[in-house]
Amino acid sequence: MRRTILFLTVMAIMLLFVDGNSPLFLPLVFAHCDTLDGPVVKTAQAALAKGDVMPVLKWVKKENEAEIQDLFRKTLAVRSTGKEAQELADRYFLETLVRLHRAGEGEPYTGLKPAGVVEPAVVEADKALESGNVDSLVKLVTEAAARGIRERFGKAKEAKKHADHSVAAGREFVESYVQFTHYAERLHMNAAAPAGHRHAAAGPATEEERHKH
Repeated sequence: MRRTILFLTVMAIMLLFVDGNSPLFLPLVFAHCDTLDGPVVKTAQAALAKGDVMPVLKWVKKENEAEIQDLFRKTLAVRSTGKEAQELADRYFLETLVRLHRAGEGEPYTGLKPAGVVEPAVVEADKALESGNVDSLVKLVTEAAARGIRERFGKAKEAKKHADHSVAAGREFVESYVQFTHYAERLHMNAAAPAGHRHAAAGPATEEERHKH
């Protein structure tokens, strides 16, 4: 019983330091693997329910396997002592698992994020893997890309008509030209790049506005 109380106390203290709402942490872009409805947490919750740690281990580096296995065993033991203990133990396990996963990817960790904050494309990507059909994701992404290209093209095309009428008009054209060309360039580079695991979110939508030739 002493060990159980000590373990719960340590976990409670640790949660205070890994809570993403803490003012000690600067706000960062949400990452899919940080969310309560993300694949890491879902895998962990299912593993805890079944009492089988194996499915969880794929989310961490080999050097972190022992730590996760040990914590998994302790979490299962604490879960049996009551509902409150189970909730606290589960939360600490999830926090630790996601933190180690993020560290293994070379990304910062600021605590678990609420469910429902994932971008539509990521939601569709998960659905595609579950259903085995990627058509909806392709449609979503290509339509958004086409819309973005056409909007920027329309502005640049219109601005070009008046580019030589005044310096101000010329600068307006240059600004719309930079936005249009760099948006297209970024889309193409992302589309043509080799597949790889990357958590970092894309830059803000107005990044091209700050990109100079």
